[in-house]
Amino acid sequence: MLTAATLLTLDQRGSGNAAVGTVKDAARDALAPVQDFLGDAFSPVGNFIGGILHYGDLKAENERLREENDELLGRVAREDDAEREREILLSQQDIEFANDIPRVGARVIEAAGSNFQQTVEISKGSSSGLAEGMPVVTGGGLVGRVTSVSRTRATVLLLTDRTSSVGIRLAASGEVGVASGAGGGRDMPVELVDPKVEVKRNEVVVTSGLQGSVFPPGIPVGKVRAAKARPGELQQDVSIRPVVDVRRLTFVQVLQWSPNG
Repeated sequence: MLTAATLLTLDQRGSGNAAVGTVKDAARDALAPVQDFLGDAFSPVGNFIGGILHYGDLKAENERLREENDELLGRVAREDDAEREREILLSQQDIEFANDIPRVGARVIEAAGSNFQQTVEISKGSSSGLAEGMPVVTGGGLVGRVTSVSRTRATVLLLTDRTSSVGIRLAASGEVGVASGAGGGRDMPVELVDPKVEVKRNEVVVTSGLQGSVFPPGIPVGKVRAAKARPGELQQDVSIRPVVDVRRLTFVQVLQWSPNG
């Protein structure tokens, strides 16, 4: 600082003096590291103050970018969901096991509440030609049957409900039996299968369609998960896994069919 004051005084008195110019240049070179140091030291302070002054702008910009990102993610999710629904609908356009039966497509608007209430509500009712007792399927196989109908809505009892049962036929042997619901996500036990009949794991099981059955014949119900014949028993212990995951239903097809034709 003393050097700077001396140079200032000399400069005011004689700026054209060569000696003074030489001294000024030397002093400038000598003070350069100090100026750099002070600049580096106070630069974060300046940036901090600048950051405070522009904090509002930065916050608003971040919020805008976050909203744009959320909108893009939402758009991608909607497109993925629309594609998934399109594929489901396409898979139900040509149901081989019910080609000759008129049917009505419907959306599931209320899923099963619990293992103790295995029903769903669908978006079509009597105004669309639905009636109690009509079978409900997807492109994969059996879902259940209609148990109540209003003008625009219907309730479907799922085949996994504990009060539900369906006559079945083993595809390989032709042996018949009765499968009962055991709750959502659980295998269905099958009764009345002759212990002498060979039952294979993963064997396809379809509706039997015997006289008086509430379902037409040939609808896929499930695949055999386990089978065991016990000595002295009059029937095998057989269980099947439903081919349709009724916990993830989106669209269904109601078959306009009744046992009486």
